[in-house]
Amino acid sequence: MPRREITYLQGIREGLQYVLRTHPETVLFGEDVAAFGGAFKMTTGFLDAFGADRVFDTPIAESAMLGAAIGMATQGLKPIVELQFADFATTALHQLLNNAGTLHYRTGVPVPLTVRAPCGGGFGGGPFHSEELEAIFCHMPGIKVVYPAFPSDARSLIVSAVLDPNPVIFLENKFLYRHVKEDVETDIAPVPLGCARICRPGTDATVVTYGAMVHTAIHAAETVAHETGAEVMVLDLRSLKPLDTQAILAAAATGRVLVLHEAWRTCGLGAEVAALIAEQAFHHLDAPVRRLTAPDCPVPFAPELEAAYRPDEPTVTEALLDLLET
Repeated sequence: MPRREITYLQGIREGLQYVLRTHPETVLFGEDVAAFGGAFKMTTGFLDAFGADRVFDTPIAESAMLGAAIGMATQGLKPIVELQFADFATTALHQLLNNAGTLHYRTGVPVPLTVRAPCGGGFGGGPFHSEELEAIFCHMPGIKVVYPAFPSDARSLIVSAVLDPNPVIFLENKFLYRHVKEDVETDIAPVPLGCARICRPGTDATVVTYGAMVHTAIHAAETVAHETGAEVMVLDLRSLKPLDTQAILAAAATGRVLVLHEAWRTCGLGAEVAALIAEQAFHHLDAPVRRLTAPDCPVPFAPELEAAYRPDEPTVTEALLDLLET
């Protein structure tokens, strides 16, 4: 089957085009997504292709956007809301937590709502534009959370998110938009929510991670293999809620696990993964589960500080070497 190279951004864009083309009940809206094509030019040309009744701009009012989307979702539409930055979801947490997340429980009415949320650092955006809030979203009952790392997964999982009958937060790492490319088939292969994948096999240790840190982990694992001969597995979670618990527990069989993420450490998703392994796979462990994360401080603006703030390949390599010696 013919293959071609696409970027992470193109993957999401093609997935959005697919659902808009094949599901007429799908609508897409947000700040500057129509005429301007979105803050990152994700939706350039969508207005002309699908019309102003299906792709349209909104005021800068995240709570109003999500409130309207919840109403649409209960009336047979499949709304896709773009937040310019995931950080701005904090102004609409009531809509997510108390409305979208509980509506099916309270009424039996499905809420097929997708919230696209660009997130992550690496470009000097500082606070308000670089935060990783996945742990907050995962804490909300009734909300699913997806965080792909590769163009093919981004393309497939945005389709799965839109077609899911539940509210889904679709996290998009901005650094990956144009930095990561992949050869993909023309057809979009379905990827169900809640399925992790092994990006690199290994038997000596495991890194459990997601988003941009998947690529950092792969590079670090290759460095470790070159320096020591040890083979480190890299498990990409892809979906953070639901978690693929079976894949995580199976990956823990290497005996040494490092949980890696770009978000803050305290109460981060890494703590949930570490607890799962400690509770259900303790017999596999040769060393305590370790976490490598960002520190508990605001995202710095200064490039030098941000570089020290985000886990990078040398830091992950050092952590893996230390873990292997434990």
